Amino acid sequence: MTINVGGTYFLGTGSICRIAVAAVVLCAPLLAGGCETSSNNSAPTALTEGPKDTGSYPNLNIPPQVAAKQLSKEETAAKLGELKADEQAQLAKGGGVKPTANPAALNTLARTHGDDTLKQIEGKCDPALDPNCN
Repeated sequence: MTINVGGTYFLGTGSICRIAVAAVVLCAPLLAGGCETSSNNSAPTALTEGPKDTGSYPNLNIPPQVAAKQLSKEETAAKLGELKADEQAQLAKGGGVKPTANPAALNTLARTHGDDTLKQIEGKCDPALDPNCN
């Protein structure tokens, strides 16, 4: 086994020239296609134009304008009072937290719920479980 065998294929002047010519022939259409100009400029103008000199420095001592008027303490208390009243109204209607069910019933439901659902999905539904079963 010799090392010099590969050297004649990769270091020869003729092979380097053939590679260069092949690269120019294959890449010339790609390079020419990149020179086309298009009227559709999709880049934002801030990125293409760059920074602008306004002739003055920004004054960081001026507080920025707020987006909305801030609520006073009285307005905050009034809004919280409205929310509490709405909460009490919902609780009076029975919309509150329901007490937890029997744990044994929940365990039984957990064991059978998957099988019952698969039967309904597969079309083998039980009219006792699903009144809409055909």
